[in-house]
Amino acid sequence: MPGMEASAASCWRSYTEVATMREGFLKDEIEVPEKVQVKIEDGIVKVKGPQGEVQKKLVHPRVKIEVKGKHVVVSCEMPRKREKALVGTYGAHIRNMLIGATAGHEYKMKIVYAHFPIKTSIKGDTFLVENFLGEKYPRKASILGATKVQIKGDLVVLNGPNLEDAGQTAANIERATKIKGFDPRVFQDGIYIIEKPGR
Repeated sequence: MPGMEASAASCWRSYTEVATMREGFLKDEIEVPEKVQVKIEDGIVKVKGPQGEVQKKLVHPRVKIEVKGKHVVVSCEMPRKREKALVGTYGAHIRNMLIGATAGHEYKMKIVYAHFPIKTSIKGDTFLVENFLGEKYPRKASILGATKVQIKGDLVVLNGPNLEDAGQTAANIERATKIKGFDPRVFQDGIYIIEKPGR
């Protein structure tokens, strides 16, 4: 969608990391984009936006996460080395959740074959690969969570609000076409990740 790419870019630019260390207090403020709701319940951060809802449990007794107006604030008083790292990690997780809820996380994969034409299809939450190396039975890969998979010619495009689900689905598809018992220098048939979010 034309407007979505601009939205994703502006979203990322709006996530200005404000990590300050004054008098033993560490804080990271993350701006919440328009049309996105953030709730924190029992240590579970829930983010809901145009592309869907994603949630993640982020709990540590000394690290506080709270919603203040249009910002999510991750903070810790008198942080030790581990808590300093967690403040940064939790901030990164929340940023990924905000991007996922607004624009989604997109992976692109390339269908490659030289010997037998590969036929791909989607059935429910399963990605099917047929005629791989001339095999009689289809190979299968699980589609996780709210990840959406589209087949566009020799490209497979995955998009979803949850970064881990989208990434694992792409890994499942790539693994399903792993060649065993063939020389990979000769048989390069398969479905390979060619583009990841943020790269």
